[in-house]
This record gives sequence, C-alpha cells and structure tokens, in this order.
Amino acid sequence: KTTTDALQILAHMSRNDPNAQQSFEKEMAKREIGTEIYQLRESAGLSQAELARRVGTTQSVISRLEDADYDGHSLSMLNRVAKALECRVEIRFRKNRPLQPA
Repeated sequence: KTTTDALQILAHMSRNDPNAQQSFEKEMAKREIGTEIYQLRESAGLSQAELARRVGTTQSVISRLEDADYDGHSLSMLNRVAKALECRVEIRFRKNRPLQPA
C-alpha cells in the first residue's frame, strides 16, 4: 500500500536498523510530549504565558516544551506542568517491538 505519511515511511525504513529505530522512537516521544502539553493547555483555555505563570517559569520555556524538536524535557518540569494543568505524569515501560507502519 502506497502512503505519503512521513511517519509511516520512516517507521518502515527504520524497522530493520536498531539505531534508526531507536532514533525514530526518541523523536516520536518528543513529539508526543510536546503535543500532549499543547493539547492540555489549549483544553484548559490557557495561553503559553498563563501556563508559564502557573508553572513559575517563562512563556519561552512553555514554547520549548511544546516544540516537537525540544530535547530537554525533565521529569521535574513535566510534573510542574502537570500540576498546573491539574493532571499527573504517567510513565510506562513497554517491551521493544519492531516498528510497524500505521
């Protein structure tokens, strides 16, 4: 089946290369974290500046946290953001499986 979905293409390309698969998974995790923070903030009706005030940081920090390319997420900061959004952080460990295109 032909696709133009970049994530499906990358998953397919990296499935036989453990290093590429690890890089792909890391990038996906960063994207998921940024997207989750953005969606929770939007659902709460908060601007980045408003969330920053609740967290005790600056708007630019919130902007970086929501960026799919940001590599500096710390559990401490994620917990602060979660608390400000009346949520909690959950961490799951899962068995490694070869990536499958969606």
